[in-house]
Amino acid sequence: MNANSPAEALAKLQDVLDTLLGPEGCPWDKAQTPETLCDYIIEESFELVDCIRSGDAPGTAEELGDVMFLLLFVATLSRKREEFSLAEALDTAAAKMIRRHPHVFGDLKVADREELLRNWERIKRAEKDKDTGLYASLPKGLPSLLKAYRIHSKAARSGFTWETDAAMKAGLDAERGEFEAAVASGDADAMAEEFGDYLFTLTEYGRRLGLKANACLDVANNKFLTRYKAMERLARERGLSLDALDMAAKNALWEEVKKA
Repeated sequence: MNANSPAEALAKLQDVLDTLLGPEGCPWDKAQTPETLCDYIIEESFELVDCIRSGDAPGTAEELGDVMFLLLFVATLSRKREEFSLAEALDTAAAKMIRRHPHVFGDLKVADREELLRNWERIKRAEKDKDTGLYASLPKGLPSLLKAYRIHSKAARSGFTWETDAAMKAGLDAERGEFEAAVASGDADAMAEEFGDYLFTLTEYGRRLGLKANACLDVANNKFLTRYKAMERLARERGLSLDALDMAAKNALWEEVKKA
């Protein structure tokens, strides 16, 4: 393990970055702007999340470092543009967290988690212009399933959601019925719309149960991929072509993999 303190490690990374951007540095790095780095930040963030969710501690450490490097890169370029410094960004974050946690740094008392989240939302909105709406801070580029979760979460904090779990379940059943009716009609546009409504409502149902749809679907995706790769491996070991097998044979392999 590195014995350096976080401050020393950050200073070392800054030295590396300054060298890359210096007169004898890397032409690629010197050509970058905060705008050109955006896609790399997104890509590295996804890689970091993959490592965290898979329990890969060494990979998480590496990818966390990659994300930190890119964030420092943006901060350094922004300082050169005389827009802001890393210290200013960190000070702003610290002040924001203190302001949004009056139940920790102040004397506010909250009864439960729901009241805590509602208070958080009130403070966030008070920080913005009064004319901004509830969803003014919702990033446009969020993946759709994650965006649906955030939309419902914010709506719930403002009190705009089903009042009871039973009413929520009835709403979900109604959306499922509308989707099935659209399927029966054969209307492709109606099917797409109602399927979207059903997914949107299902996301809220999961949220109320403490489930994040995006994370749950990621687990399901990875489970399927792991099992399918195991099927391919079994087929190869047995000299079989998986593509050539009929459905019954594929299902037999699938069940064998599931049991394993």
